[in-house]
Amino acid sequence: MTATKGLEGIVAAASSISSIVDGVLTYRGYDIDDLAVNASFEEVAYLLWFGKLPNEAELKQLHEDLSNEAPIPNEVIEQMKLYPKDTNTMAALRSAVSALALYDGEADDMSREANQRKAIRLQAKLPTVIAALARIREGKEPVAPQAGLSVSENFLYMLRGEKPEEVSIKALDQALVLHADHELNASTFAARVTVATLSDIYSGVTSAIGALKGPLHGGANEAVMKMLNEIESLENVEPFIQQKLDNRDKIMGFGHRVYKNGDPRAKHLQKMSRELGEMKGDTTLYEMSVKIDDLVTTQKGLRPNVDFYSASVYTQLGFNHELFTPIFAISRVSGWTAHILEQYENNRIIRPRAEYVGLTDQKYVPVEQRS
Repeated sequence: MTATKGLEGIVAAASSISSIVDGVLTYRGYDIDDLAVNASFEEVAYLLWFGKLPNEAELKQLHEDLSNEAPIPNEVIEQMKLYPKDTNTMAALRSAVSALALYDGEADDMSREANQRKAIRLQAKLPTVIAALARIREGKEPVAPQAGLSVSENFLYMLRGEKPEEVSIKALDQALVLHADHELNASTFAARVTVATLSDIYSGVTSAIGALKGPLHGGANEAVMKMLNEIESLENVEPFIQQKLDNRDKIMGFGHRVYKNGDPRAKHLQKMSRELGEMKGDTTLYEMSVKIDDLVTTQKGLRPNVDFYSASVYTQLGFNHELFTPIFAISRVSGWTAHILEQYENNRIIRPRAEYVGLTDQKYVPVEQRS
């Protein structure tokens, strides 16, 4: 046996949920460009879970289900209030989602119907949990979800405590569509490994959140925003980036293991960044990002991935940087749960082997004879 570092190039599962072929990302056969321009996030979530786009009645029912399931138990809210104020937001989310299972009477019901209901339940409740965490962190009371709103509108409403403007709703909705699934990424693989033991869907999503927490996965857009804040102005971009290039430092938000000619999602977020900047009358973040993009692409041949422009988009939507990765989770829980449902349907425990590289031919020596 020979190990492949990071399982690169290894096909570990067969899936009909999403694909990346020749740089083209599809969900259930639909090109991401088509969905990003035309579909709502709710339509995409339904597509991932059920394998087809919903008709009018099915979409209406999904909206009702998501709205009905959006409230979270008061016990979970009270628990979140006890978290230390400086707790990492993803660590808090991981704990809160795990706690949700304690208040779900179907948590250990492994029927497909129950798991489908739990997928919708998790999708509905994650935005409520994250908005509540953000407000508690700021010393404010959580805002309860409002019936009849979309996932994007409700999240912005719960976060701000007031009705959001249409351009913000549209921008967040498109961002959620773009992040909903991405084949067998680290967090999705973590979820599938967990539920392959026939553990419950909450355990699978908790595992996924743990994987997403890492800066090499979900935390990359937060690192991009920290870099933009450090640069401060358009004039500082070139010397800052040039020094990093000369030092061969890693520049967050560029390059992707499975995209050699650029991430197809990045162009939609770039356009969104420009439009939000123009709406606010300040395109500085967008212009800085474009300049960094030009320098890195020209000199290193690396193109921006989905994280790069999402940093400026989320900032212009008014999100603090510690919310960037949790917002990623609001979207990706649709994909995680779709993969969990698929794993349950044709399950085999995921148990790879390891190439042993340690000592050999060792002999036991009594403790009193050891040096």
